[in-house]
Amino acid sequence: MITKGILLAGGHGTRMSPLTKAVNKQLLPIYDKPLIYYPLSVLMLAGIRDILVIVNKGQLNQFRKILSNGERLGIKINYIEQKTPRGLPDAFILGEKFIGKNNIALILGDNFFYGQSLTNKLKNCIKLKSGCKILLHSVKNPNLYGVATINKKNRILSLKEKPKNSKSNLAITGLYFFDNKVVNLSKTLKPSKRKELEIIDLLNKYKKKKKIYPEFLGRGGAWLDTGSIDDFYNTSAFVSALENRQGLKIACLEEIAFNNKWISKKEIRDAINFYGNCMYSNYLKKLI
Repeated sequence: MITKGILLAGGHGTRMSPLTKAVNKQLLPIYDKPLIYYPLSVLMLAGIRDILVIVNKGQLNQFRKILSNGERLGIKINYIEQKTPRGLPDAFILGEKFIGKNNIALILGDNFFYGQSLTNKLKNCIKLKSGCKILLHSVKNPNLYGVATINKKNRILSLKEKPKNSKSNLAITGLYFFDNKVVNLSKTLKPSKRKELEIIDLLNKYKKKKKIYPEFLGRGGAWLDTGSIDDFYNTSAFVSALENRQGLKIACLEEIAFNNKWISKKEIRDAINFYGNCMYSNYLKKLI
């Protein structure tokens, strides 16, 4: 059972400059809440309560201001400052002490997931005992992503980064589940031409051992990468349309914690005081 998760919230955010020159991308708003609430909510929906957030050097206090140590959400949040982004697998090297002897989930701080059966899929993924599990989703332009090719038995045949001509349209999303071997395997990786450790190289090490398994977000699910300005605002419009139609919030952290019985009505009231008079607080009032 996976009980720990890493949320990678570092990176330069250059594709969104000049917005990201002063503020970390994960703290910019997707509709009515900071972007970081969305990946954090995914870990919480999976039942993961022990979380390490990796941030850029000098930005720690910005994250602490909004998330603190996680106590008001019934979870535990630790932080590590990253001197410079060295690729996704570096998260496991930086987080070695945090991971300890546990298996681990990793989510990218700029990824957005939505789907009716998402929680069930996540609960299934955290049951991982050995190997690695990746979440796949079909996309229109597979050449922009890491892509997995599978056979009829849902076994992964190949994993390629931004292939020019791909028979598969299954993109590898920014949510991964690994056994404890991931730390040592990450240490064996050599930097690519970009001078970074590549997640695709790490996944291929698991593939070599036939220890990589796919999970599918499915046709009714949505996965959005908010890495560019257009994607960022498209995601914001998506959340706005859904929330205003349904009257339900996506990634309301207090609601998830309350439904999981991690916090009580008292913590919801404290959260209302913390946020002040706003749309988000008005929603929390309805919960109690």
